[in-house]
Amino acid sequence: MAERQRVSSGSPFEGVFGFSRAVRAGDRIFVSGTVAWSEAGELVGAGDMYAQAKQAISNIERALREAGASLSDVVRTRMFVTDITRFGEVARAHSEAFGEVRPAATLVAVSALVAPELLVEIEADAIV
Repeated sequence: MAERQRVSSGSPFEGVFGFSRAVRAGDRIFVSGTVAWSEAGELVGAGDMYAQAKQAISNIERALREAGASLSDVVRTRMFVTDITRFGEVARAHSEAFGEVRPAATLVAVSALVAPELLVEIEADAIV
């Protein structure tokens, strides 16, 4: 088994659920479902799915950097939204962030996320 490097975001949910923001095992990095909390622990973009997606991707980018990678190393994303009719907002943020990287991607609607004010959650896998 490859040595594991764990990345923490400081989220209180990490201890509750027993997870890491990201885990690097060898040349692979797996970023957990990430939402729009700022580093100060405040929601960014209340009611704005685009702003929340941008913040979630920014949080993913920070975790990747700590694990020795960047958005250009992402090969797969998974996006969970609470209102599928607004998928275009998330698609725009994803396209702006990943551009020509064009990772494999999935977007699905879910009935709710862990807090009612959260509209989008994004996971990412990278290979370096």
